[in-house]
Amino acid sequence: MRSDSILPTLMEQPNSNGEHMSQIVLVTGASSDLGAATATALADSGHTTYAGIGPLAGRFAEPSGDGPRPVQLDMADQRSVSTAVDHILAECGRIDAVVHGVGPVPRGPLESFTPYQLAQIYDAHVLSTQRVNRSVLPQMRERREGLLVWVVPANHDAVGEPYLALYSEAVTMIEHLAASYAQELTEFGIETTIVVLEFLVPEAGPRVRAVYPDDAETVQAYEGRSPGLIHAVDSKLVEHELRSAEVARAAQAIAAVVSSPKGTRPLRFTPGAAPRY
Repeated sequence: MRSDSILPTLMEQPNSNGEHMSQIVLVTGASSDLGAATATALADSGHTTYAGIGPLAGRFAEPSGDGPRPVQLDMADQRSVSTAVDHILAECGRIDAVVHGVGPVPRGPLESFTPYQLAQIYDAHVLSTQRVNRSVLPQMRERREGLLVWVVPANHDAVGEPYLALYSEAVTMIEHLAASYAQELTEFGIETTIVVLEFLVPEAGPRVRAVYPDDAETVQAYEGRSPGLIHAVDSKLVEHELRSAEVARAAQAIAAVVSSPKGTRPLRFTPGAAPRY
């Protein structure tokens, strides 16, 4: 089944007035291929969409008509996160939904990553989402309304490649965090959907964001015992990355979840498969 085959099922469910409600949405990782496509798909669906971009990103540099509105968002910096959220609340009065993406892919022997790098990796995947959640959830809880969307790659825990262990661990932590939030936020009327993409790397082409070990000497020691393994892992990443058409379909699926009425969104959703409530 194609990943876009379930979109009509989600999007053809109107609200109580028979219309689709426009949402105020923050896409946190709009500098990535999937994040940018998601922000565009949401804006095209009629939602007021804020595209969170880093300081060096060239995408959405200026607002364009009804397209995504760029907002500077350095998720490693609490001040930047708070400023971005305050800006949206000042303009719109609320944030209805947040779309969390996946951080960069660490590739290499575990031993060769320094403790500082591990802290950065876990920050990019886990702590960054916590900064955003703590900034947006108070107004969602007050209104008893809101949606958190978490995008994760499928089969990340069964990669079978030793040099992708950190990536597997980081994404597993995201999934556990998302599931825990889903359980705890139910009493506040806030929904959670985990969108599971059937791809290891939610990026396209040569734009895959990878983190390489700082300890090159240790990397060479492992390469000496397992020649060619690093190249094999890199080839696997390229093999499992999203293609442009797949990026567009995944973005449409995420937009369909946001567009769906409250109470109809699944907890876990794999585009192309039956949703799980």
